Amino acid sequence: MPGAGVVAVHANVVGVRRVFDAFGGGDARALFDVIAVDAVWTVPGTTPVSRVYDGRQAIFDLFRDTRRLTDGTYRSTLRWALADDDHAVAFYRAAGERLGRRLDIDQALLIDVEDGRWRRIFALPSDPSAFGAFWA
Repeated sequence: MPGAGVVAVHANVVGVRRVFDAFGGGDARALFDVIAVDAVWTVPGTTPVSRVYDGRQAIFDLFRDTRRLTDGTYRSTLRWALADDDHAVAFYRAAGERLGRRLDIDQALLIDVEDGRWRRIFALPSDPSAFGAFWA
């Protein structure tokens, strides 16, 4: 059967992969292509990085602060992603070191997508206590 075994990958999953590849040192242009200028990224909790980041520049500041606060050790490794035309979910491993503390937990991004661009992103740590202790 022609095409047997070939699985189409949704464009929003491709966007998730591009962003995580950029986090790992890939094409930084993907961040501009996928994350909307007026996107809103929410990190819940009471840690130094917990807040609502309104706009792509504020989101990029979060990325820079994360690298700075962990002396460049923070890594986000994509495990899997799901998507439809309006939403995506990225499940990933977050790891890094900060002030003698180590983070190594699963996290999820819940993403609202409009016209192929991320508009609203909500970051959810699987272990809020470990996340809070790391960033405290």
